[in-house]
Amino acid sequence: MTISSCTKDRVTHGHPCFGGNRHKNGRIHLAVAPRCNIKCGYCDRKHDCANESRPGVTSRLLSPQEALEQVRSTMADEQLGKVIKVIGIAGPGDPLANEETFETFRLVKAEFPELLFCMSTNGLLLPERLKDLAKINLHSLTVTINALDPAVGAQVYRHVIYHGTHYRGEEGAAILIKNQFKGVRLAAEQGLVVKVNTVLTPGINDSQIPLIADKVSEYGAFVMNVMPIIPQAELAHVAPPSPEYLETVRAANEQIISQFRGCQQCRADAVGLIGGGCSL
Repeated sequence: MTISSCTKDRVTHGHPCFGGNRHKNGRIHLAVAPRCNIKCGYCDRKHDCANESRPGVTSRLLSPQEALEQVRSTMADEQLGKVIKVIGIAGPGDPLANEETFETFRLVKAEFPELLFCMSTNGLLLPERLKDLAKINLHSLTVTINALDPAVGAQVYRHVIYHGTHYRGEEGAAILIKNQFKGVRLAAEQGLVVKVNTVLTPGINDSQIPLIADKVSEYGAFVMNVMPIIPQAELAHVAPPSPEYLETVRAANEQIISQFRGCQQCRADAVGLIGGGCSL
C-alpha cells in the first residue's frame, strides 16, 4: 500500500510539522505515554515541569479519559478550537510502549474523527505495532533515527529494552536501528506519511545524517527534520550546532529528501500553534 493522495494532501496541508500552515494550523500533544524502552544520552524526561520547553517534559501525565476531556475543552475553546487540526502523542516516553496511547486515540477518534492523528516514536516497536496503528487510523508518523552504524548509535543510546531484555552498546543500537528502518519502510507501505527526526549531535553523528537521509528516502519517508541537540543528561558536554552549521547540514541533504525547518522541539503537552502554543 502506498500513501494515498488524499491522505498525503490532508497531512501536508493540515499538519504544521509536515508542511502545513503553522500560522493557521495547531496541534494538541496528549501526554499519556510515561514509559520508554530506550535511553538516549541527550534525554532528560521530566514530569510536573512547567518551565522548560523541549521534548520529554510535561506539566502532568494524563489518563486516556483525561486526555479526551482535554481535547473536548480545547475544541470548545473559542480561539483554540478554530486552529486545532492535529492530535499527537509524543511522550513523555515512547508512545508505542504504552497501551494508554492506543486507548487515547480510540477515545478521541470516536468523538473527533475529523482531526488528524499523529505519533512520534523511537521506532523500536514500530514493525510489530503497525497493525495496531492501522486500527486507530493514524495519518502521520514521526520516527527519530540518529544513526545507521551501531557503533555510532552506541554513543547516542545508553540502553535498549526489547521484549524484556536490556541490551547495551552496539548490540542494543543494532536492534533499534534495524527496527527503525524496517518500521519506516513498512509504515510508508501501509500508507502513513512518515517524517524522520534526526538529532544532530556534533562530533558524534554528523557523518550519519546523509546515510540516514538516503535510506529513509529509499524506504518511502516524506520529509526529514534535522534538529539540534539540546545538551543535557549524559551528553550535556556536547556543544549544540550553530544555526549556520545546522542549515549547512540541512541544505546538503535537501536533494536527497525534503527538509523540514519549522521544528520548535515541542513539549509532550504542547497545545496551540507552533511557536505560540501553551501547556495545559
